[in-house]
Amino acid sequence: MDLEYGKSLDTAKKDSWKTALLLGYQSLGVVYGDLSTSPLYVYKSTFAEDIQHSETNEEIYGVLSFVFWTLTLIPLFKYVFVVLRADDNGEGGTFALYSLICRHAKVSLLPNRQVADEALSTYILEHPPKRKSSSRVKLYLEKHKVLHTALLILVLLGTCMVIGDGVLTPAISVFSAVSGLELSMSKEHHQYAVIPITCFILVCLFALQHYGTHRVGFFFAPIVLTWLLCISALGLYNIIHWNPHVYQALSPYYMFKFLKKTRKGGWMSLGGILLCITGSEAMFADLGHFSYAAIQTAFTFLVYPALILAYMGQAAYLSQHHHTSYQISFYVSVPESVRWPVLVVAILASVVGSQAIISGTFSIINQSQSLGCFPRVKVIHTSDKIHGQIYIPEINWVLMILCIAVTIGFRDTKHMGNASGLAVMTVMLVTTCLTSLVIILCWHKPPIVALCFLLFFGSIELLYFSASLTKFTEGAWLPILLALFLMTIMFVWHYATIKKYEFDLHNKVSLEWLLALGPSLGIARVPGIGLVFTDLTSGIPANFSRFVTNLPAFHCILVFVCVKSVPVPFVPPAERYLVGRVGPATHRSYRCIVRYGYRDVHQDVDSFESELVARLADFIRYDWHRSQQTNPCTEDDAFHSNESSSECRLTVIGTVPFSGTPAYEIDESVQPASVSVGFSTVESVTDVIEMEPMGAVERRVRFAIDDDSESDMQTDMEVQLQEELADLLAAQEAGTAFILGHSHVRAKQGSSVLKRLAINFGYNFLRRNCRGPDVALKVPPVSLLEVGMVYVV
Repeated sequence: MDLEYGKSLDTAKKDSWKTALLLGYQSLGVVYGDLSTSPLYVYKSTFAEDIQHSETNEEIYGVLSFVFWTLTLIPLFKYVFVVLRADDNGEGGTFALYSLICRHAKVSLLPNRQVADEALSTYILEHPPKRKSSSRVKLYLEKHKVLHTALLILVLLGTCMVIGDGVLTPAISVFSAVSGLELSMSKEHHQYAVIPITCFILVCLFALQHYGTHRVGFFFAPIVLTWLLCISALGLYNIIHWNPHVYQALSPYYMFKFLKKTRKGGWMSLGGILLCITGSEAMFADLGHFSYAAIQTAFTFLVYPALILAYMGQAAYLSQHHHTSYQISFYVSVPESVRWPVLVVAILASVVGSQAIISGTFSIINQSQSLGCFPRVKVIHTSDKIHGQIYIPEINWVLMILCIAVTIGFRDTKHMGNASGLAVMTVMLVTTCLTSLVIILCWHKPPIVALCFLLFFGSIELLYFSASLTKFTEGAWLPILLALFLMTIMFVWHYATIKKYEFDLHNKVSLEWLLALGPSLGIARVPGIGLVFTDLTSGIPANFSRFVTNLPAFHCILVFVCVKSVPVPFVPPAERYLVGRVGPATHRSYRCIVRYGYRDVHQDVDSFESELVARLADFIRYDWHRSQQTNPCTEDDAFHSNESSSECRLTVIGTVPFSGTPAYEIDESVQPASVSVGFSTVESVTDVIEMEPMGAVERRVRFAIDDDSESDMQTDMEVQLQEELADLLAAQEAGTAFILGHSHVRAKQGSSVLKRLAINFGYNFLRRNCRGPDVALKVPPVSLLEVGMVYVV
């Protein structure tokens, strides 16, 4: 299932206003559900304990002024005008920023990077530097390895807080919507009705996830649109009916007046005010599904005015009602005649908002997994047409249990709001820090510009963050506890993954060893294709030598397969496969590197197997035709570089079938050699982690397909070509075996207590209780061969 990469519509179409408006309408249901339901609980959380609503109205006017300027500065100025521009090939979110930084500076901790990855069309640097000299910030970052780890920890912290938000947002949104029942029933009945109804809605919401959002997605935008129009109309009604002069409270003067009167209580109440911007991060995280113009238009001209009117309307009502019989809440400002319809729309809107954050949680966990930062989980793609809609069963049920536990455990908006506020502010602070680096490294602006951005928005967010931290004992402990737990899991998994790769790298077997295997040593070649999966991009993995040692036979066609992630959102299908020979042509051994971006859909095993064979056939045809012009790759090529076990060059083999005699076009350049089958691509020789690319002049070879050209005579070389293709076809018909390593990792003697705990207990526990590589690769059990390996790291 190889879905089209990139944006859903091409850039030209997206730039048209008609398309932007349509996408903007569709974005309402996916992006703005959470942000638009915040009026349900902002005032209630703010006036929960720290400040009281008085006759002077200074508190309510001050809170309105804070809400207005917070909504203006953070979602509008920071996200819409700055952060949304820091996209990675149209994709947004924490990993998009990290991916951009990794491409512009050598700070990535991904182990198996290659020179060839830098020639991907989606890897292209959008803003090439005007001057050749690197900035001091870039050099400083690249020089200090500890900063690479610190940057990864910062990204993981943001990721963990997004997952924490996925637990808290459904709970607080649905609970706040259902709590409108308190105005329609007695207190005794109300306390026994709200919790069960909230839990029932949450169970239904999570139980329906496996159907995929696309099945009910077309309902989402109308619901949010109806809700936004509803709160706008209510806001206008309350302003006109109760206090037409409430607009004066938008002046920043009322913020200072509010803080001067309330002092510490006012500062602590900021933990409730910040809830007005929950869901702002979704504008950036879901950028890949829409476009910059669509999200900008929808927020600026519809969502932002509707939210401001809603908050002004509530403030206007409360400014004339100081002794309400109920607590301050959204529903007291709703006229009794329309209260029930508003309650129904509010519950539906809160479900839509919850759906958006749940889908976002699935997406970010999938990205973490693809970059080796999360244990393997089963990812189900719920739509063949809409990219990025996924469902992860294990995460879904864990989120449901945690959501219900939060609802039953906290039982009020105040504690849920404190917890949600801290998670939201942490994510925003992480985004601000990463965007500051993007401004310097990717946009090549002076460091002073990035510093101004960091200080201005960072200081606002730190003010709110500090207010949230004061509520540690009143609910804010929950996201911190969740983040610590998740970060421990993710960091242990990532650390052990890197150590396993280093072990494989140091214990790989030489090419000479593989070529020496034969009948003289009692080694037999059996019919079929053997796919040996490894993380190495060069050399023979140790698990294969162990396999041959215990079972002295291997398949007629041997393919060393490396499925790897690269720091781009999508890899075009035409550039996905890097193919090369391992040894001479008569050995029938190949290497295939399959590259995926962090948002790519991994193929199912049937299409992967058939496409791999097709790419091998294309490579064989290309390689034999190339060898007519140059010397074929032989065993001697192993000594052409100072690598311990070098192989023939890897060639990008795309989806355009190869046939006929190639017409070569030679273009000398100092770039890595590029070979293209119907498109411009690249081939690579070296592993960046092992040696730097050589600066020798290499050549770019591009050939066009000529269907009419046929060979005049059957040469010996063409006979060999047909023989190799026949062997490949016969091996495919005989069947394919998937050879995977079944690893047990152990810390080496003399390791610290912390390392032994992390590796011997933490990692091995996670490995035993998460999906195996065979499940992640969707390998059928009948074709699976597992090789036990002990890694001492």
